[in-house]
Amino acid sequence: MSKVCLNESCSNPVNGRKDRKFCSEYCKTDYHYRQRKKSGKEFFKKQIDDILRTNRKILHDYNQAGKTTVRKEELLKKGFNPRFITHYFKTQQGDTYLFCYDQGFKEVRDNNKDKFLLVLWQEYMSKQML
Repeated sequence: MSKVCLNESCSNPVNGRKDRKFCSEYCKTDYHYRQRKKSGKEFFKKQIDDILRTNRKILHDYNQAGKTTVRKEELLKKGFNPRFITHYFKTQQGDTYLFCYDQGFKEVRDNNKDKFLLVLWQEYMSKQML
C-alpha cells in the first residue's frame, strides 16, 4: 500500500524513499505555509514588521536634520505607533530613547504641548550598550 501525500489539498501517492511525506516540493512548501498560516505566527510577524517599518519611515521623514522636535499629534496622525519599537537607549542622565531601527524618539513636554524629540542612532550608543 502506498502512502498518500501529507498535504491536505493533495491526494497523490508518495513515491520514492520510505520516509518521504510529500509527493512534490510544491506540496511540501504548500503544507508548511498552511501550517504557519494556521498558527498565526506568520501573520503576526508580518503585521508587527509593517508597523515598525511605518514608524521608521515616519520618523525618518520628520528627522532630516538628525535631531528635531515634532508635535506628538502630528506623528500620530501620520500613523506613528509609539508602542512598537526595536530597542531602546538609556543615557547616563537617565533619559530613555526608544528606537525603530536607526530612528529614535523620546516623549517631551514643550510649551504645554506633547511632543517627540527625534534623534538618530549614533555609534557611541553601541559602545555604551556593551
